[in-house]
Amino acid sequence: MLILTKSVLALMIGFLLSAVLGLILIPVLKKFKVGQRISVYLANTHQKKAGTPTMGGIIFILATLISVIILFLLDKLDFSYNILIVLFVLISYALIGFIDDYLSIKRNNNVGLTEIQKILGQLLVAIIFFFLYMRGGGTPIVEIYTLNIRIDMGFLYGFFILLVLLSSANAVNITDGLDGLATGLSAIAYLTFGLIAWGAGWVAGYEEMAIVSFILVGALLGFLIYNSYPAKVIMGDTGSLALGATLGTIAIITGHELTLIVVAGVFVIETLTVIMQIISVKLNNKKIFLMTPLHHHFEKLGWHENDIVKLFWVVGFILGMAGIAFGVWI
Repeated sequence: MLILTKSVLALMIGFLLSAVLGLILIPVLKKFKVGQRISVYLANTHQKKAGTPTMGGIIFILATLISVIILFLLDKLDFSYNILIVLFVLISYALIGFIDDYLSIKRNNNVGLTEIQKILGQLLVAIIFFFLYMRGGGTPIVEIYTLNIRIDMGFLYGFFILLVLLSSANAVNITDGLDGLATGLSAIAYLTFGLIAWGAGWVAGYEEMAIVSFILVGALLGFLIYNSYPAKVIMGDTGSLALGATLGTIAIITGHELTLIVVAGVFVIETLTVIMQIISVKLNNKKIFLMTPLHHHFEKLGWHENDIVKLFWVVGFILGMAGIAFGVWI
């Protein structure tokens, strides 16, 4: 019961801090005119969102870090290399996203860091991740328990880490296109992986990873107060990249990379629709969807933004439950 109590308190602390920080930081973002620019392709449906403060990911990231510091100072969390990796990835990807958002705002367009610059930054994070992981007693082995597959990747494990971080970070980033969509889906995913980490007793620092996951759930729910339709703030790359990469990190450390595909199924589908559209246009000069990612296709069909978000949340919740069954029970 102790870890359950810790988890509930962690969620509550994350929620309260995020809600309070939102009240403080959103006016600050408005003061500095950190406004969102709208793509020309969405001008008809999203023009009213122009100027909405972005970089709001700072709110739930700060809430999470402050909560973790408080719990460490109160001796409620123990140090391990694995929890260090999780926090390192969260901060590193938040910084990459922050720089990207800042440059976009400074240049008054939607162009921030180049793709090469982003990849180089994420490569550096993956290398440090690999070093810390091995130093903490980790093994460069990928296991798919369901299929009884065990692969020792050696130094190539670093590239595997990079692939998972890149995929998960950009999948959340792509999905962050409607008010509250990525926030709600991320809260569901972190709740799922909090429970998965809670059951991963063979992993050093598993309790701490579970608690950090629940802190993020609370922080995201607190952020959702301001990010749900109509959004008063947008998380930006600062938040989306950090959320995706940290989720991928927990999946790697707990050995549930395949479960991540199930739990993050909506993020995966959103990303696949973009890839399918690009391939179809380049090869056949034809569109499969009216617009990608998939949530914009539904918008073009005439669905209201709120209805799309609710549908995607429900699908995300079902996949989260399936992920728990697949990753913990079956």
